[in-house]
Amino acid sequence: MKKNVKIACLALSLALCSSFGVNKAFHTAYTGAYLTASAESATAQTGLTVQAKSAYVMDYVSGTPIYEKEATKRLPIASMCKIMTLLLAFEAIDEGAITMDEEVSVSENAAAMGGSQVFLEAGGKYPVRELIKSIVVCSANDSCVALAERISGSDGIFVDKMNARAKELGCENTLFANCTGLPKEPQYSCAIDVAKMLKALLAHEEYFQFGKIWMDKFQHPEGRYTEISNTNRLVRFYDGCDGGKTGFTSQAGFCLAATAKRNNMRVISVVIGEENSKQRFADVSTTFDYAFANYTMQTVVDGSKPIEGEIKAVGGKKSCIIARPERDSALFIKRGEKSEVTLDYQPYTSVKAPIKAGDRVGEIIVYRDGVQVDKVALVSCEDAEKAGFFDCLKNIANAWNFN
Repeated sequence: MKKNVKIACLALSLALCSSFGVNKAFHTAYTGAYLTASAESATAQTGLTVQAKSAYVMDYVSGTPIYEKEATKRLPIASMCKIMTLLLAFEAIDEGAITMDEEVSVSENAAAMGGSQVFLEAGGKYPVRELIKSIVVCSANDSCVALAERISGSDGIFVDKMNARAKELGCENTLFANCTGLPKEPQYSCAIDVAKMLKALLAHEEYFQFGKIWMDKFQHPEGRYTEISNTNRLVRFYDGCDGGKTGFTSQAGFCLAATAKRNNMRVISVVIGEENSKQRFADVSTTFDYAFANYTMQTVVDGSKPIEGEIKAVGGKKSCIIARPERDSALFIKRGEKSEVTLDYQPYTSVKAPIKAGDRVGEIIVYRDGVQVDKVALVSCEDAEKAGFFDCLKNIANAWNFN
């Protein structure tokens, strides 16, 4: 039987709220007051201003908007198009279509790309890992085309995949014409769509191996190398910034999509159409400062702590097992605002042995103001082997209290 435990804690401070409700009850729902985030889109509400033509700032985990300015306006985004190029490359690696160590043979077409480049040699072979590094760090157009041709057979087919993936991500104001962002009509995106694409890219942990690089060397065949440095200067000069993508053409102006993380809170900020490079970094830094000062991520489910109570292990050598949340669950909140958070524990009434540590044995549903915002699996903390014949006899004997 489930019950609701009402806790009168409207006056709890942010610090105290961090621990409520995690392990208070088994087969129960837990309710308490909690600080919550609110979407703020108007400059008048936030007091935040940027010089960009278009901007969008959001929490990475929940996608909650923090600030926006002309965020759906269709504009050229220059090399920020490469965010989608990189996303498709990492997804191809996940699918086994390519590997990080595979060597890609560079075509004449790829080697002839202008603009930002690492001067790939036509006919030369380069590891996928190095090509990705050069795109992330120094926005190499030649590496983009080389990867596109390897993944799809031609850069034209690859662009079709870019547009299809954009639709899957809900990018309603995006159209790609190439994989580099070099001027070509029609081609456009918007600040919200760029944020969505960057969010998808950041889900690939391997990306951060490259996103944090400030300076490095790009190795060519026969020992030649090219010095590369990150076009996103915030990875060196802003505390917590560990990735992003710049862009510039005369049509697009100066653009930047960047991410920063402090403690367990990650923010994405996008600016399009800045007048100069210095301003794009200043505006993104300002939005990061605002986000970290006014918002936080509050843990409501702690994946490291077992829940109270036990779950019956049917037919096991152990009669019961202990469970814990599979992962943490945290809510993006604005300091000073309150709402009600409920944790609904739903362990299975019993689980049939054998059971392995990590097997799913229930779930915790997280509600905020009555709306489900997360669902976390409960997993076994331990193994429970299936009982044998003599184990069953022993259990029967124990049940009859034979001593």
